[in-house]
Amino acid sequence: MIHDNYLYVILGMGIVTYIPRWLPLVFLSRRKLPEWFEQWLDLIPAAILSALILPILITTGEPRHLDLMRPEFIVAVPTLIFAVKTRSLAGTVIFGMFLFWLAGKFF
Repeated sequence: MIHDNYLYVILGMGIVTYIPRWLPLVFLSRRKLPEWFEQWLDLIPAAILSALILPILITTGEPRHLDLMRPEFIVAVPTLIFAVKTRSLAGTVIFGMFLFWLAGKFF
């Protein structure tokens, strides 16, 4: 049997998750944002992804310490250059996987 408290917790979590996503859509969907602000918003996903991935690429051990010779970092640099030059998602994924496989053979 499910207690009422569990239902309240689940309902509360749903509301807390839904409202921060809903409010900007309601208030900003009918307004024209400045061009500089829209360009800035376009950079947020890349910044968040970089902030999540970079520590994994350049640190190792417990406690964490800087290690720029990790195979993951060595593979990430040419893969990033390939991605910037080609702008091809599929090509970048295939190139990165190939380099990671190649790094596994030598490291």
